[in-house]
Amino acid sequence: MSKSIFYHAGCPVCVSAEHDIINLVGVENVEVVNIGENRNRIPEAEKAGVSSVPALLTPNGNILHINFGASMADVKG
Repeated sequence: MSKSIFYHAGCPVCVSAEHDIINLVGVENVEVVNIGENRNRIPEAEKAGVSSVPALLTPNGNILHINFGASMADVKG
């Protein structure tokens, strides 16, 4: 994986964090995944270790949980 992946659920906290992440690392270095809209990506996020969103998966596999918008259980409904 060469890009970071930023997972979020579309809430105001997540969208604000998305803008900050893009400003920090550059849009070309991050894939943004709204798992509220792309629910098929939830298993991928959980397998990577995401337990709440917003979260950033780094290219070397580290998960950085940012603030606390929602747990994955809440996102899955």
